[in-house]
Amino acid sequence: MLCDLCPRECNIERTEYTGGFCGVGKLPKIARIAPHYDEEPILSGKNGAGTIFFSGCSLRCVFCQNYTISSEDTGRYITPYQLSEEYRRLEDLGVHNIEFVTPTHYVDAIIESLGYYRPKVPLVYNSSGYDKVASLRKLDGIIDIYLPDLKYSDNALSSRLSSCDDYVQTATAAINEMISQTGDILIEDGLIKRGVMIRHLVLPSHVKNSIGVLELIKNNWGATIPVSLMSQYFPAGKADRYPDINRSLTAREYKKVLDKLYELELDGFAQELSSADKKYVPVWDY
Repeated sequence: MLCDLCPRECNIERTEYTGGFCGVGKLPKIARIAPHYDEEPILSGKNGAGTIFFSGCSLRCVFCQNYTISSEDTGRYITPYQLSEEYRRLEDLGVHNIEFVTPTHYVDAIIESLGYYRPKVPLVYNSSGYDKVASLRKLDGIIDIYLPDLKYSDNALSSRLSSCDDYVQTATAAINEMISQTGDILIEDGLIKRGVMIRHLVLPSHVKNSIGVLELIKNNWGATIPVSLMSQYFPAGKADRYPDINRSLTAREYKKVLDKLYELELDGFAQELSSADKKYVPVWDY
């Protein structure tokens, strides 16, 4: 398999256990499968989102709060059939959806797994936003809810912190494709059933980047796409090597971004600063 699933287009032979930039093989490598109760209320509801955390990543942010699984050898390999059996287990626990977390480099394996069993609850694609349109088109008619990040409005910053100098245009094109597939957001009984919601993590020292992201959303999609503004940042991964992000977000910084969210009349959710706590990072125990 010469892999070109993500925008990196490594075209490297991915065997079952070895790969390219993402660092993982073509078999799904899993760090955790469990109900998750700390997502946005329209995702978690009462019974939790059925999250499946994949190991490896096509972006590799230096500040990643899941650095242990995105960049280190954490998780274990399973087959697509075994993955499909996990959908059944999660459904039996009563989750409101099946949420694929960091799935970009496993699009083909996910499609194969759904050939064995298609869950009866909505399917969520939760990614960094650094997705390839051609790979997303494989998921047309399969994914119900897209939950992309929009991390940057500044390619110089994305190059420095996430090793990609084309993030803005790539993520914008990806989100356009996601919206074209799902159409308008559909919420029933307080739970999202279909649509796109954009997440943005506010970084310390980079309020201008966050304001630019909100303006990018407004200019491209108006106020039709809900935004989840996240303040949960704390230094993780290799953040201690970057003085500008080696600290927590201040209340003043977050207020500036919140003010812009309200000024632009964007709908959605905003975390409280108290969410910046390591206790919310899952235990990576499969």
